[in-house]
Amino acid sequence: LLYLAAAGVGTIGIIDDDAVSLDNLQRQVVHGTPDVGRPKVASAAEAIGRLNPHVVVEALPERLEKANARAIVGRYDIVADGSDNFTTRYVLSDACYHEQKPLVLAAVGPFDGQITTFRAHEKGPDGTPNPTYRCLFPSPPPPGTVPNCAEVGILGAVAGVVGTLQAVEVLKEIVGAGDSLVGRLVMYDARSTRFDEVRYGWDPDNPLSG
Repeated sequence: LLYLAAAGVGTIGIIDDDAVSLDNLQRQVVHGTPDVGRPKVASAAEAIGRLNPHVVVEALPERLEKANARAIVGRYDIVADGSDNFTTRYVLSDACYHEQKPLVLAAVGPFDGQITTFRAHEKGPDGTPNPTYRCLFPSPPPPGTVPNCAEVGILGAVAGVVGTLQAVEVLKEIVGAGDSLVGRLVMYDARSTRFDEVRYGWDPDNPLSG
C-alpha cells in the first residue's frame, strides 16, 4: 500500500474486516503500536494520507465474500490480493475473471513467498486464453493441511520482500512496462536467498474459461 501510494496511484481501495493486533506489527508495517485494536483499513488509510495526501483511499471494513466480491472488484482497474486463505483467493480470482480485471496475487509462508499475475479474461499472443487461478490450483488443499500465519508464524521481512514485489507488478500492469507475470509463478525462498520460476498455462478443464 505504501509503495503504491508513494508512486502516485490516485485511488486505492482497501478491504479488510480485521483489527490491528500486536502480532501483526512485525510484518504489517503500515500499522504502528498506537493502532493496536483499531480497524486495519482505518489505520492503513491514515498511514497513506501521511505519506501522500493526494491519494484517495476507500476504506472497506468488511470481508470479501461471494455476495460482494464482483461489486467491489468492478469499481477498480486492478486488484492486488494479499489474503491469507484459499477461500478468499478463489472468490476474488473468480470475481476478477467475470469483471475482466487484472489480478496480482501474492502469498507468504514462514520463510517463502509466491507471486503471479492473472489476466484470465484475455488471450495470449497465440490466441489461447490466459490461465486462471483455477488453472494453477484446480482445487484447494484439504482443510488443515496448510497452516495459517497465526499457527506457524512468518518472518516479517519476508512479507516485505513479497509485498514490494507485488507493488512492482501492480505498477507494471498499470503503466504497461516490462514483462508481465501472466503464466509465471515466481517463488522466493528466504532461507537460501533464491528465486525460482514455474511456468503454467491455461487448463481447458477449468470451470471459468474452459
